[in-house]
Amino acid sequence: MLDGLEEVRVTAIDVLAERAAQIAAVARGGVERLHAARMDAARLGFGEGAFDVVTVLEVLEHVEDPGRVAREVVRVARRAVLATVPSHEDDNPEHVRLFTAESLRTLFEEAGARRVVVDGVRGHLTAVAMCDG
Repeated sequence: MLDGLEEVRVTAIDVLAERAAQIAAVARGGVERLHAARMDAARLGFGEGAFDVVTVLEVLEHVEDPGRVAREVVRVARRAVLATVPSHEDDNPEHVRLFTAESLRTLFEEAGARRVVVDGVRGHLTAVAMCDG
């Protein structure tokens, strides 16, 4: 996963203790540049601009308040946020919302991103939100 990117450090979070423990096990298994934490994406315990890039991959469709999550990830990102969401309805009962390209763009614009580019890939939307952090 991080081979060839020796300078990259990754902090991965999950609200569920079991998933955070699984990430921590990967770190203990030899991926020293990986740090895991149990944390809610709507209440990040990091300072402003703490990370160059923040990813929110297949998360926003699961949360009750995606606006709060978007504000938090924009707050802690110095350069950019990369987000992905499904682009169509599916049968996953954990998906509580569906985004369009416009609603995803608006979400990050309202969160404070200075520029947002949304594109599609097979079955998903991707958003790159440029930050001023």
